[in-house]
Amino acid sequence: MRLSSLAVIGAFGLVSCATQSAPPVLSDLFEGEPESAVEALNRYYATIDPATLPQAPEGVSLPLNEPLTRVLLASCNDEELESPTLSTLAQEEADLFLMIGDNVYGDRDGRDYSNNQPELDELRESFADLAERAEFQAVRAKFPMMVAWDDHDYGANDGGKNFPFRDYAELIHETFWGLGDEDVGQWPGTYYSRTFGPEGQRVQVIMLDTRFFRSDLTATDQYNAPGKERYMPAPEGSYQDMLGSAQWTWLQNRLQDPADLRFIVSSIQVLPTVHGWESWDKLPDERQRLFDMVKSTEAGGVVFLTGDRHTGFIYEEAGVLPYEANELTASSLNVSFATESDEMDERQVGAAFPPENYGVVEIDWEGRSLSFLLKDNEGQTVRQNDIAFEDIGVE
Repeated sequence: MRLSSLAVIGAFGLVSCATQSAPPVLSDLFEGEPESAVEALNRYYATIDPATLPQAPEGVSLPLNEPLTRVLLASCNDEELESPTLSTLAQEEADLFLMIGDNVYGDRDGRDYSNNQPELDELRESFADLAERAEFQAVRAKFPMMVAWDDHDYGANDGGKNFPFRDYAELIHETFWGLGDEDVGQWPGTYYSRTFGPEGQRVQVIMLDTRFFRSDLTATDQYNAPGKERYMPAPEGSYQDMLGSAQWTWLQNRLQDPADLRFIVSSIQVLPTVHGWESWDKLPDERQRLFDMVKSTEAGGVVFLTGDRHTGFIYEEAGVLPYEANELTASSLNVSFATESDEMDERQVGAAFPPENYGVVEIDWEGRSLSFLLKDNEGQTVRQNDIAFEDIGVE
């Protein structure tokens, strides 16, 4: 992974902490001639051998030449807790499992978020703990996997491009998931895509990175008010960014690749606008840019798969794409905060589902349709939406 410059925020401080590997003590890098904190951090990170970082158990190869008929997705898994829902998911039959963010809670110890420091001890420990979980080992051994990160496995709650240790977080992420030697390991950020199946049954899976390049969000003016809980949409003309110029260009190119169905995986929600948590509508110009890019590239078959919210949702909306826009939010595996929710977006299909859950996308190539399913911790379907190919621009 290429180490880019780090915008070091003084509030984090540069402290010396023990590490699993044996690079120089960070404070020693400030001895001798004065240098910038950026230079010191880059020099420190350059000493770290990826082989000393946590690694997931060996996974299953992606079935790139086979048509996908069943895809699982999930998010929000606290590695410090047992995950019965992940154990249930491991009993499913599927062609692919998408683990789409907050795959560990590496920015905190319990509920303590005051541990961000350059060595990212907690993040490394969290991934090491995940690797030892029997339920994770079961899904890793059974399903081919693709992954995205969100804030808690990025290393900073609600963090974006100004997280000063993002380069090291990327190295930890890509090393754990075995991506360091693949294309994604050769550029800043964790975005990548893969296409499965033969012509006429091609599914493109696009894993976006909504953290590494993202501008800070606009803070709420009414904390915890419904619809303004933490953030508000950015003012018009704010020039805030979600994906960064390189990722935007990459996405435009990928949307022109041949495919019948396209799963755009975003760790945060795309369609809803009624809540004040992180989501694409907090950067409305960027949200519109995404929709416009789908239009301009004439990319058919786009659906959105998202996580983050600690609640499951299904959405559909007309008018933002050249065809009906659909989104499935699967969250969370073992970090549920409620049993019921009264949140209702005009795009929402049915009630929200806050208990532990995971998602399933079923593809019926013969019947020319797909289905979004939300399943509870016992594997029972609790929400469903069936979508005809013709309604999402699949010829």
